[in-house]
Amino acid sequence: MNQSVLFVCLGNICRSPLAEAALREECAASGLNVVIDSAGTGDWHVGHAPDERAQAVATKNGVDIGHLRGRQVTTSDFHDFDYIIALDNQNLRDLTAMRPTNAAVKLSLLFDHIAGRAGEDVADPYYGDADGFDRTWAEVTEAARTIRLLLESG
Repeated sequence: MNQSVLFVCLGNICRSPLAEAALREECAASGLNVVIDSAGTGDWHVGHAPDERAQAVATKNGVDIGHLRGRQVTTSDFHDFDYIIALDNQNLRDLTAMRPTNAAVKLSLLFDHIAGRAGEDVADPYYGDADGFDRTWAEVTEAARTIRLLLESG
């Protein structure tokens, strides 16, 4: 059975779709077959494409995310995914509160997977300029490499 990863941010139009895309690219390059998705704890952007700036930075890095659509985390996600990775501490707290008592999913922060950055938030680029999206792409790409290694090790 394939391993599965869900990335979660607030609205599912900036950070989590970029993290999803980065891990998809990393896994495809190594031939690792993993189920990867993203969602938001909020419902404001359900059904919407990723932010245009997120799409632009992904395209600049050779990845198309225009087909992705925002969705909200559901209770079934806690049973359907092996790992749920939050992009910041507030979303991790929200996920921890939502988690069913019988769910075996492993919850973590994205930066928990980067040496020396455990416990840190990925800054939300939504209210900033395009440079924030470049920084987010660099961060989620770095994390994707270590997450792939985690997945490969079982």
